[in-house]
Amino acid sequence: MKMVILSITMFTVLMAFMAADIRTIFAQEKGDPSEKAVAVQGKSTPAQGGKTILIAFFSHSGNTRVIADMICEMTGGDTFEIKAVRPYPKEYDAVVEQAKRELESNLRPPLAEKLKNAEAYDVIFVGYPNWWGTMPMAVFTFLSENGFAGKTIVPFCTHEGSELGASVRDIEKLCPKSTVMEGLAVYGDEVKNARGAAAEWLNRLGISKR
Repeated sequence: MKMVILSITMFTVLMAFMAADIRTIFAQEKGDPSEKAVAVQGKSTPAQGGKTILIAFFSHSGNTRVIADMICEMTGGDTFEIKAVRPYPKEYDAVVEQAKRELESNLRPPLAEKLKNAEAYDVIFVGYPNWWGTMPMAVFTFLSENGFAGKTIVPFCTHEGSELGASVRDIEKLCPKSTVMEGLAVYGDEVKNARGAAAEWLNRLGISKR
C-alpha cells in the first residue's frame, strides 16, 4: 500500500512539473534575458562547413522564432516555418489540452505548407518549444513527412525547465537514417540574450555562414 501511495505521489509531482513547464512556455513572450540557462544535449561531432542549411521551426509564442532568426543570421541558411492547417489556440487552457490530446493519441496534424525541396539541404535545424516533454505534434508531422535520410538534423528548443526532454530521442526514432547532432535548449524568457551561447554551439558543430 505504501509503495502504491509513493508511486502515485511521484507521478503527480512529475505531471505538475511538466504542466508548469508547458504553462510558462505558452504564457510567456518576453522576459529579462540572461545566458545562465542555456543547455546542450546530444552528439558533438563537428559537421562539415559549407553545407546547404535549412532552419525549420515551430513557434507558438514567438520565442522559438527568435532563436531561429539568430541561427539564420549566423549561418545564412534558409528558413521554413512549420504551421498546422488548423492553428493552435492562443488561450492557455485550450492549447495545453490540445497539445496533451495530440501527444497521447499520437496524432499527426496536417501542415499548412509542405517542404518542397528537402533534397536541396544537407543540414536541417529543427526548432520547437518543449511541450509535454517533447516536440509539438506538428513537428512530428514535419519530420515524418520528410524523413531526411542521409541528412544532418540539429535540434534546438525553448523550454521552462525540461530542456530538450525526450525530443532528441523522438527525432532519432522519426528519422533513423539521418544524423542527429548536439541540440541547444534555451529558457523561454531568456532567448533575447542567447546569441553568445548559440554562436558557441554552432562553432562546436563546425557550422559557419556559407
